[in-house]
Amino acid sequence: MRPAVDAVGAVGAGIDPALVPAPVTAMPPTVPIRPLRFRELLDEPFALIQAHIRAFAVLGGSALVIGVLISLGVTGLVSHLTDGSDAGTALAAILATATCVWVVRLVLRGATVAIALADFHGVRYGVLDGLRAVARRAAPLVVAQIMFTLTGIGVLLLGSILVITYPLALIWLSQVRARRFVTEPVIVAEHAGFGAGVARSKMLMEGAVWSTAGLWLTQRCIFAVLAVPAFGIPFFLSDFSGTHRWAVITMLVGGFLLVVTVSEIVEATSRALNYISRRCVREGMDIRIPGDRR
Repeated sequence: MRPAVDAVGAVGAGIDPALVPAPVTAMPPTVPIRPLRFRELLDEPFALIQAHIRAFAVLGGSALVIGVLISLGVTGLVSHLTDGSDAGTALAAILATATCVWVVRLVLRGATVAIALADFHGVRYGVLDGLRAVARRAAPLVVAQIMFTLTGIGVLLLGSILVITYPLALIWLSQVRARRFVTEPVIVAEHAGFGAGVARSKMLMEGAVWSTAGLWLTQRCIFAVLAVPAFGIPFFLSDFSGTHRWAVITMLVGGFLLVVTVSEIVEATSRALNYISRRCVREGMDIRIPGDRR
């Protein structure tokens, strides 16, 4: 019989999941609990995703379908109200898709982090378990997502004043992202508020900011490579469907949300891995004390 999710929970502050009495049906962690090197932090998210492929497929697929339907529904409604205006339809498609992307990232990030952290505890979370974890920590996760968005927009806007400064702004943004990289895992695992989560993230990431910034930039490059076929497929299919407005809008919105869905799941698992790794480095969470029954 499966253990109650609420009774087991994910990794908590000061708690080593390997030292907590495990339920009968507990599984060993997919990724070992120890400090991880750069290459491992880049590769191991895919091991976690593979171990929970069914949950992530259902979670990501559901988010993708719902996001596309809502975006197209809002776009269609605005197009109808504006008598098919090209400008109104285009603006509605952009704003509706951007809103759906924001919500999809919020839900996927929280649920994926919860599923990944539970794995370290030897518990297999399902989609509903991950969503319940998001619901329990909804307020600080929403604030974290708002600040995440505003920070990204602010830094990139400053960097876009001069074209030559844009790469420097991207490096600056990577450093900012690195310092707050484990905020969401702290919020989910340690039941922290937003402020406490940011402060603890900065403390845990001390000494690894620039390596994590490099990891963040490397992931952006990988996501860019993934985006090429995702956006190439709509244009390929347009050869068969024709360049009809709604066919092109549907394929572009679907391709963009697909890239966002896949990249967010990968990045969220990476955040959970970094959280465990940095706790091992900073707090010795991987150290075993003989006879310790915590």
